[in-house]
This record gives sequence, C-alpha cells and structure tokens, in this order.
Amino acid sequence: MEEQKYLVEMKNILKNFPGVQALRGVDLNVGYGEIHALVGENGAGKSTLMKCLIGMHPPTSGQIFFEGNELNNYNTSDALKMGIAMIHQELSPVLHRSIMENIWLGREPKTKFGFVDHQKMYDMTKEVLKTINLDVDPKMLMVDLTIAKTQMIEIAKAISYNAKVIIMDEPTSALTKKEIVQLFGIMRQLKADGKSLIYISHKLDEIFEISDKITVFRDGKLIGTDNKEKFDVQSLIKMMVGRDVTEMFPKIDCEIGEIKLAVTGLSDTGGRFNDVSFNVRKGEILGIAGLVGAGRTEVIETLFGIRRKMSGQVMIDGKEIDIESPMDAIKNKMALLTEDRRLDGIFPSLTVFQNTIIANLRSYIKKNGLLDNTKALKDVNHYVEAIKIKTPSIFQRVENLSGGNQQKVLVARWLLTEPEILILDEPTRGIDVGAKAEIHRLITALAGQGKSIIMVSSELPEVMGMSDRIMIMHEGKVTGIIDNRKDLSQEEIMTFATGNSSANQAKM
Repeated sequence: MEEQKYLVEMKNILKNFPGVQALRGVDLNVGYGEIHALVGENGAGKSTLMKCLIGMHPPTSGQIFFEGNELNNYNTSDALKMGIAMIHQELSPVLHRSIMENIWLGREPKTKFGFVDHQKMYDMTKEVLKTINLDVDPKMLMVDLTIAKTQMIEIAKAISYNAKVIIMDEPTSALTKKEIVQLFGIMRQLKADGKSLIYISHKLDEIFEISDKITVFRDGKLIGTDNKEKFDVQSLIKMMVGRDVTEMFPKIDCEIGEIKLAVTGLSDTGGRFNDVSFNVRKGEILGIAGLVGAGRTEVIETLFGIRRKMSGQVMIDGKEIDIESPMDAIKNKMALLTEDRRLDGIFPSLTVFQNTIIANLRSYIKKNGLLDNTKALKDVNHYVEAIKIKTPSIFQRVENLSGGNQQKVLVARWLLTEPEILILDEPTRGIDVGAKAEIHRLITALAGQGKSIIMVSSELPEVMGMSDRIMIMHEGKVTGIIDNRKDLSQEEIMTFATGNSSANQAKM
C-alpha cells in the first residue's frame, strides 16, 4: 500500500457567501510533522479555508482529505474527534467559568456515579498547562485573565484534544516577546512529536522563524506555495498584495500645536495603574508602549470613562473636565478604538451601515424623530471608499467581513463623530501588511488635520515609526517619556518597558 504523503489535502475548494466568493478553487497540502504558514491580506481566504477544514463552513464545492480519507458532511465536533483543532483569531471563552471548565467543556471527567469529577479535572488541567509552562490556578475564572493568558489557555485546550493538526489563527497577536518564544518552543515540540501545525499570521518575521512551508493567498485564490527558503520578505509581500509595499510607516512631520489634552496624577479604582501623567498636543501622535499587563489599556479606558478613576485631573484645552462615562468622552470630542474588536467593538449581527453610524446616531435624527437616511448613507459610503473597506454592500452583516475590514468599519465609526482626540488601542492588530499601511496613512493624515492622537501598540516598529513622542509604562507606572523619536531604539524602549531604568527619563 502506498504511504500517505499528506496529512491534509484540500482540492479545488470553492466557498460562496451571499454576495461574496470567498474561495476560488483553492488547493492546500499539509505534510506530517510540518509547520505550514498561510499568508495573505485580510479577506484573502485564509481563515475561511481553515473553517472549511474544521467543518464550520462546508465548502460550496471541492474535496477534503484527512489521513487519506475523504471527509463529507462533518461538523466541528466531528473534526475534533478526528484530530483537527483550531485556535481562532477572535477568542470566545466562557468568561464566567473557570480555566479547567473551559478546557474540558463537554467532555468533563465523571465519577462512577455520573457526577463531574472536579478533582480529576483539576489535575488534568494542571498537566496540560504544564506542557505550555503556564503557572495559573485551574480554578481561576477566564474573565480575570489577560488576553495573552486567554490565548495560551486556548492553545492548551487544543493540545488537550491530542490533535493531529492544530490550526493557529494569529496566535501571537496579544502575546509578549517572551510568550511568543514560549509558544514557538511548544510548536517545535509538537512538530517533533509528529503533529502538524497550520500557522496564520501577518507577522512576517515570525513566519520566517517558525514555518517550514509557506502558502500565499490573494483575493480567494492560491498564489503560490513553497519551502520558506524560496521566499524573502519583499517577494512575499508582493505576492500577498500584488504590488510593492515600500512605506509601512508613512509618518509625515505635522505642525505640532498647543496642548490639547493634559492628564495629571491619574489613578484607577482597581489599582491597575497609579499616578500617570502625560499630555498630547494638536497634530501630535503620542505612542504608548509597554509589555502586556503594563496598564496601557487601563489608562485609556479610564480616560474614556469605561473605568472609574480614583484620582487625577484631566484637562482639554486648558479646562478641567470630568468624564464618568463614554458618553461624556464623546461629548468632549474624544473617540476610542478598543483593543479587542470582537469583544467590545463590532456588533456582529448588524450591518456595516449600522455598525458605522451607531456612535453618531443622534446626529442623523431629524426633528420628526426619523433617521436621515440620505445623509447617513452618504457619510457611510464616503468612508467605505476613503479607507477601502472591502464589502459587497454596506448592508452586509459585519461578521461576514474579514478581521481587517471589521477594524476599518470601527475606524469609520469613530471618524463619523468628528473627534478632536482619537485614542487607538492596537489599531492594526490582526491586520495584513497592505491594510496596515493604509491605516498608518490615515492616522498620519488625521494628525495633519490637527487631531490629537494617542496610539497604544505592542509592536515596537509601529510605535517608533508612527509616534512623535513615546510614553513607556511598566506595571502601572510611567517609566519614561521619550521626546525625540528619531534618536530612540527598540532596546531603549524595552529597558523602560521592563522597569530596568529610571534614569534619563525625559521630561514632559
């Protein structure tokens, strides 16, 4: 009998959604014990193809083989039983249940009397967490974990199924450098154990570090596949976007005006950060850097009224303001693009049109109480075109768009409110290289219009390439503010981010 060459074979896969042809006759072969990277812009079809593989979206046509056997009429539960697991880009844990309950959901160990054996489940969880060197209490609630730890729990869950192939969709998007090193160690061990991994990422340096093979998609089509040694960064980008992307950080030197926002001694009630002070000027981009858990998101959420402040002063245009809710922030011409678009950004079942106008709905209400559809449609169509949102219609449900295009819808939502202070938390997280450049151009153009921009990012090249000044945080405190971005280095930022230096801290 001929030895089976590939663990996964997908042949001529087509997938149609209403108004969208997501996949156009795609092939994919994944070998045994192989780390196979999938790359392409948002909307290229990578995640859709993987959802076909796991039984979430049956293909419109085509064939899928696993271990040489053709698969038909199966669902995600069947796929897991066969050994096909996927860690999705948008995490969806059961937040108010424990880690161990999330890992063993639907397959809890039972006592001889048929009750859940909590002690055995606890012990099993400790064992699987050991495989990824994660030291947390299995009884801890998921809601109390950071995004990074939630991501690691999802990885542990996939490992617990003893899967033969594990699909990872943007698994490092919320991980620190140390956690990424840890994850790659786990991946290499899984590969050594004969497991296959399909790795989707927009971080090309990671692709070249961890993968054996690379497959490139564009517009729902297979562009090419080969060993990673056959590619370099520029050739890979050109295959992905169909053009050269030469300027990832198109920062222009804007005229910096007077101080727009001044924050002094800000602390929150939860103790996540303390005595934070900074300012932002008109036309300026202030980058906020720091490792996961530094308190960056908590600061901007408190500033926007999502969290309650314990102390501190916030001034806009020299006037002290009290922001107790996001509505107060919006009234003061502030806007916040949140870190997790799925959890607290988009409304998945609503249309692109509805998602875009929702923060500015009151401005479209006429005196008779009805919606001014003509004006709303004109504004939404303007931003769909201006920031290149790929959608067959503004009446398409936003959950049917790619992650990058969902992010663009959120940007359009806040631009409609005509903010003067724009706060961006990980604005390009999970977005492909082409879309990143578009978002970066938009950010610098807004600064050129005199907007004051605060940008939180875990990607140091992005912070360095886009910011006029950079504030660095560590464990809830500001450890440095660097005024001249041209003279800084990643090493200098990391020194402040790890709390190893308080010397030479720049003054505001």
